[in-house]
Amino acid sequence: MAIRGDFLTTQEVSDLLGVEARQVRILAEAGSITRIARGIFDRTSVERYRAERGSGRTRTWAEHTAWGAIAMLSGAAPLGLGDVQTYRLRATLREITDPTELTIRLRDRATVTTWSGHRSVIERVRNELVIPGRQRLGLVEDDAIVDGYIHADRIADLVRRYKLGEDSTGSITLRYTYMDIDFIKYLAALNRTLAAVDAATSLDPRERGVGEQVLVRRLELFRENARQ
Repeated sequence: MAIRGDFLTTQEVSDLLGVEARQVRILAEAGSITRIARGIFDRTSVERYRAERGSGRTRTWAEHTAWGAIAMLSGAAPLGLGDVQTYRLRATLREITDPTELTIRLRDRATVTTWSGHRSVIERVRNELVIPGRQRLGLVEDDAIVDGYIHADRIADLVRRYKLGEDSTGSITLRYTYMDIDFIKYLAALNRTLAAVDAATSLDPRERGVGEQVLVRRLELFRENARQ
């Protein structure tokens, strides 16, 4: 019988993610999902893990490759990829039609963490992040929520200065990466691609649907341009 509310049993997590119970324990020990008590897990952390990683065997790209793919779909030149890598990545992108496959491949572009903090620091935290922006997707911004990218070398300092506490249900999402943050800022300002990538793994069905629709169109445009 399912546990009500915000918690899942080991078996429920196993069924949801399509993994064995042993793997559920490994995920908890690695901090990928949150264990509340023995055999009991936080539902939100499991759902977020599933949204970011899926439950299949799709191969993910390394961080720099993932950002290269986002750049290509945005119509920009990738940063730090050699000619051979660029050629192979273009060929792979031309074969992808499913936005879910794309988002799984892109999952290692950043490590996603969620935090809580006093409401007075929300705007100050927002000002220190690269935020692609929901408005471009026709979604309404929530002033009480912040979600953006930060360089991995800066996250510890930001958390300390604003006294943030790690919280799987927190309103502050920090996506930390080792990619050049100025390049990410450039991609975020260029068009809707990066915003759509983030939205496509949202736990909100409507937001996820909007993100997936934009990605389908970006993939179509990429294939069209490749044929020219």
